[in-house]
Amino acid sequence: MTDPEDYANLDHIEMTVRELLTEMKDTSEVIVDLAYASLLYNSEDMAEKVNELEKEMDNLKYAIRFKVLMSSRTKEDAKQLSGLLQVASAADKISDAAADIVDLLNLPLERRPFVPAMLYESDEKIRATRIKPESSMAGYTIGKLGVEACTGCRIIALKNRQGWIYDPEDDVKIRAGDDIIVRGTEDGYKRLMEYAAGSKPWEFPEAPEDEEETTPQEEAASINEDEEEEDE
Repeated sequence: MTDPEDYANLDHIEMTVRELLTEMKDTSEVIVDLAYASLLYNSEDMAEKVNELEKEMDNLKYAIRFKVLMSSRTKEDAKQLSGLLQVASAADKISDAAADIVDLLNLPLERRPFVPAMLYESDEKIRATRIKPESSMAGYTIGKLGVEACTGCRIIALKNRQGWIYDPEDDVKIRAGDDIIVRGTEDGYKRLMEYAAGSKPWEFPEAPEDEEETTPQEEAASINEDEEEEDE
């Protein structure tokens, strides 16, 4: 059993309850997507990431319990805060279920023929595609492209020359030759396929020229300036 003192220096303890719940929600979505993807592509690497995220969820669960217990002073406080613990518990159960899903990889392929059929019946499917050199997506970050907003497909994993990136951030750049695994509808995936193959130019949310000239450092400086103006 893990000693609570082992968690004392975790960054999670410094997060607010709202931030912790948001992190648990986001992580539970990613972990389920990766669990199904690991079965679909028979990937031990993805399964290992699922197990890592499951442990991360345990840390988040501890942190939010710690916060709630420290905040509770009266019976009324306890009654109000108990709902937060229920939400955290539900997210944790989802991650536990995802960890159970990847255990199916221990079965030989012939003993899990139901997996492709199960994934096929879902409204949002997990698919993979490669970014061709002709694609106008190449050279831009996920955030600049607005991939999910433009196609309805969320990138849950990206493989480049350095290896796999799971749940890539908006500042991750997509390059020609990268493989991406996405979750989305059939129509959205078809659109993404056209963009990835270069048969259709990417419809940027903003002008490409502006996107190319703006660096992450410039964006951060701009955000800081906006915050300073709001404070004034």
